[in-house]
Amino acid sequence: MILGIESSCDESALAVFDPAKGVRESLIHSQLELHREFGGVVPDLAAREHLEHFPRLLRALRESIDFREITEVAVTYGPGLAGCLAIGIAAAKGFSLYHGVPVVGVNHLRGHAWSPFLPVHASDPLRFSEVLTESLPHLGLIVSGGNTLLFRLGEDRDVTILAETRDDAAGEALDKGAKLLGLPYPGGPEVERRAIKGNADAFSFPRAFADPKDRAFSFSGVKTSLRYRLEKMESDAVSSSLNDLCASYQEAVIDALIRKVRQVLRSEEGIRSLGLSGGVANNKTLRSRFQVLGDSQGIPSMIAEPAVTGDNAAMIAFAAYADPDAVCKDGDRLSFEPSLPLA
Repeated sequence: MILGIESSCDESALAVFDPAKGVRESLIHSQLELHREFGGVVPDLAAREHLEHFPRLLRALRESIDFREITEVAVTYGPGLAGCLAIGIAAAKGFSLYHGVPVVGVNHLRGHAWSPFLPVHASDPLRFSEVLTESLPHLGLIVSGGNTLLFRLGEDRDVTILAETRDDAAGEALDKGAKLLGLPYPGGPEVERRAIKGNADAFSFPRAFADPKDRAFSFSGVKTSLRYRLEKMESDAVSSSLNDLCASYQEAVIDALIRKVRQVLRSEEGIRSLGLSGGVANNKTLRSRFQVLGDSQGIPSMIAEPAVTGDNAAMIAFAAYADPDAVCKDGDRLSFEPSLPLA
């Protein structure tokens, strides 16, 4: 069994993955309320919280898992906040030393990339390797507050980035848009909550890189467009149109994502499955539109379950199992890499 440890940002997380049974346990301590008053994650506070809560999580995990069954520790070593990554790696090395099991480093983004395959494994662990082979090459979209990128997972499990953002990530754009609209942190879920009641056609916001030849995302323009529009509106008009503004703004972000995936899908040969993951993948409208896209192309859509769209340790442990050749095996010399790329 593999113990997963995740601490790249503001979630302290532990999980145990059993190749024969799937995820046995998944524990997460969220720091959302702590950082809410600051309107974003404060790195020093986040690292302090990890230091305080990992011992508690380990004690809780030991109540349901016999640590003697753990055969490997998989820990996030990048990308992320340096101080936060360091705490997770220290916990992993401590567990490794005490229990005499190896420790490997997992790329946080690869964890997200593999998370849509967790339900595939859960449905039939014995046939996972066979079903995975049938699903490759795979076109995956990772959408979060810090990353927006489209990648190809090849038949030999190599990763090739096909498109990524040139400025703001999609989640960052939603959060910044929410802030402009006076909504509380975290903004993305607040925009979604209000968008459900609004008219997505009420306002027009730009979509960058509409040309299929431009394999890139950009969301700084839609954010700037929202700011200019709000500057021209009276406060009462903003308040009365808030739901419509949220719906229209969210639609611009989601439409840009879906449009680019569709364009790349048409030009990439042999794609057998689609994947959606990352924190923004919890958005119900995006999930629905992504499913429709897959259905329209006759390709199965693998969408990460809500429990593993955010930062979690289950995806880290699973990535170490599903793609063991991609882990970092530096052992005691393992160190954090805050800017570690997906590929």
